[in-house]
Amino acid sequence: MLGIAIDLVVHNLGLKDDAKPIKKKLRKMNPKIALMVKEELQKLLQAKFIEPIDYSDWISNMVPVKKPNGKIRICTNFQDLNKACPKDDFPLPNIDTLVDATVGHEMLSLMDGFFGYNQIQVAPEDQHKTAFITPWGTFYYKAMPFDLKNAGATYQRAMTYIFHDYMHDIVEDYVDDLLAKSKMRKQHPETLIKIFDRLLQFNVRLNPKKCVFGVTSGKLLGFIMSR
Repeated sequence: MLGIAIDLVVHNLGLKDDAKPIKKKLRKMNPKIALMVKEELQKLLQAKFIEPIDYSDWISNMVPVKKPNGKIRICTNFQDLNKACPKDDFPLPNIDTLVDATVGHEMLSLMDGFFGYNQIQVAPEDQHKTAFITPWGTFYYKAMPFDLKNAGATYQRAMTYIFHDYMHDIVEDYVDDLLAKSKMRKQHPETLIKIFDRLLQFNVRLNPKKCVFGVTSGKLLGFIMSR
């Protein structure tokens, strides 16, 4: 996964001037969970989402979260780091407006980003501040993790830039959820071609397991969308 080009968007932490670095110590962990953490770390390293680090002023705790399939997801408790970050005021779309904008469209496709937030890089000067501690060492994020403050605003800013001329016309977007829409069924292949071309242009990747193409109704943001 190439990721979205850094000349288009990066995630800046923009720490407050009076922010004091905080280092957390490693928490106790069940050995079985520790082995599962190691497996997930290897995946993140292979994907180049994280890198090892020896020294960092900021160190957060890693939190393993169980998935429905029994495996775990590595989350990070950035509570202290997030407190030191000012709020990004870039607005998220109004969900009611987005839902209303689908009225009168005969054909829909619903798409979801593949590791959406991880497709954006953390600004190089801020990467070491995302360091987190595990039983297998200390690592930092190169790709933007879900747990960072303002991550949603950064992703929304990127998608607004990418689809600015298509929004409210053939596409609606809420962070990493995309809705392609066509007034007439026969127009939908052309609609999808335009959207796919734009996704390819900016190296945005979709999750095929969470995409549904060419339907008359579907679920988006907790709503059943239909004509």
